[in-house]
Amino acid sequence: MVTFMVTPRAKIRLFVEQPLGEGQEIALSQAQAHYLVNVMRLGAGAELALFNNRDGEWLAHLVQTSKRSALARCVAQSAPQRLPPDLWLLFAPIKKARTDFIVEKSAELGAARILPVQSDFTNAERIRQDRLQAHAVEAAEQCGGTYVPEVAPLTPLARVLDNWPGGRALVWCDEARANAAQMSPLPPAPAAILIGPEGGFSPTERQRLASLPMVHPITLGPRILRADTAAVAALTLWQSAQGDWR
Repeated sequence: MVTFMVTPRAKIRLFVEQPLGEGQEIALSQAQAHYLVNVMRLGAGAELALFNNRDGEWLAHLVQTSKRSALARCVAQSAPQRLPPDLWLLFAPIKKARTDFIVEKSAELGAARILPVQSDFTNAERIRQDRLQAHAVEAAEQCGGTYVPEVAPLTPLARVLDNWPGGRALVWCDEARANAAQMSPLPPAPAAILIGPEGGFSPTERQRLASLPMVHPITLGPRILRADTAAVAALTLWQSAQGDWR
């Protein structure tokens, strides 16, 4: 009988940009060093996990620490690289904390790309893309994933539809559809989910979406959900039907 060694997974996980491999030394950012040394009170020899969207998760040891810098050395791969299904989430930004929630939960639920869109009834005229990307990183670090989805710049919905890639289905969460009998089957990847703003879609947007061949309208039940709830519900439905939960 062959026995396989299982490399333990560290509790503290950090996303880095550098390549990862056995013996590779990684200079952590000042913010990461502050978190490890000043917040978590870790010193040389402490274990952590590193991932970079490409090389899986690696168990690493801190080899040098100071208040503003830290150096980690990779020891062994603790988890393989796992990419999420090719699923995008398009959503109209709402209030700051609830937009943060959408980005965090989208990363946790396995969205491959997050696209904030400006619809006719969207209240937010701008977003802090860097801050939202940081929330996606933190969510991936906390949920054990090895992939951080890109948070795209805020783009008008009409422009996104004008440049829609061929072969990608668009699941339109239509708040006006009252029952599941009107629901289209959820398409497989590559796909995207579209969540509207709190005011819903405008008549012009509804007319255009209904006319597009790649659009699959669905209902999220008999109650009108808040945008952040709708995003979680739609991602859960798709993942359970077509994603990596099966």
